[in-house]
Amino acid sequence: MHRIIHRDLKLKCVKRRRAQELSEANRVARLTRCKQLLKRYSDPAVDFIWFTDEKVFTVEPPFNSQNDRVYAPVGTKKRHIDPRRLLRTRSTFSKSVMVSVAVSKMGMTELIFVDPGVKVNGQYYRDVLLSQQMLPAIKRVAGDTFVFQQDSAPANRARDTIKLLQRETPDIIGPDLWPPNSPDLNPVDYKIWGLVQQRVYKCRVTNVDELKQRLVEVSDDLQQTVIDSAVNQWRQRLKACVRAQERHFEHLL
Repeated sequence: MHRIIHRDLKLKCVKRRRAQELSEANRVARLTRCKQLLKRYSDPAVDFIWFTDEKVFTVEPPFNSQNDRVYAPVGTKKRHIDPRRLLRTRSTFSKSVMVSVAVSKMGMTELIFVDPGVKVNGQYYRDVLLSQQMLPAIKRVAGDTFVFQQDSAPANRARDTIKLLQRETPDIIGPDLWPPNSPDLNPVDYKIWGLVQQRVYKCRVTNVDELKQRLVEVSDDLQQTVIDSAVNQWRQRLKACVRAQERHFEHLL
């Protein structure tokens, strides 16, 4: 099959990538706000931006079915193959933890774990994640010279949240400026979380406590050069989004 594809048909394999679905309004907003961000934050100014994001990690590792294959002798019918080879079982409800973090070229906060069973609404986001944990951690590193970035999640765009950030931060990239549906423009999303996930699941994780420990170990070992490289891509990606006329661009990088 490989010989036919490559030699006879002269085809090559190109990996498909996941992307956020964009409405017409999303596309217009992405183009407009990418241009605004490029104008507002020059290369030197990007060094002071703290990019933030949250992610849910499960005890059960992520699974890519495209790479899971079973080989059997030619002529063997599927019903004659041992079910233990064909079926991959998993827990119906895998235990999970939600983690928040902020990164910049000035450093990285410790991972912030959301309390079990808590729904991250506006009040919890303001009173716990921001006021008690993330903003104090950023200020210990950056002092009073930084820009705080967040996406347009409901808790983030709440009126009281914006008032808090306007009062407690020197500058913010808030929901009115951040491009919608744009994980491809957040260094935490397009680089840091993927790298953390890859390293966490190199070893089997058996419970939530072990998962938390692995997450902390991996984040502690993450080198600043990796973060710097991700942040350095930010303006390049903004420009790529503009060139793509607000449509997806990541597959072209």
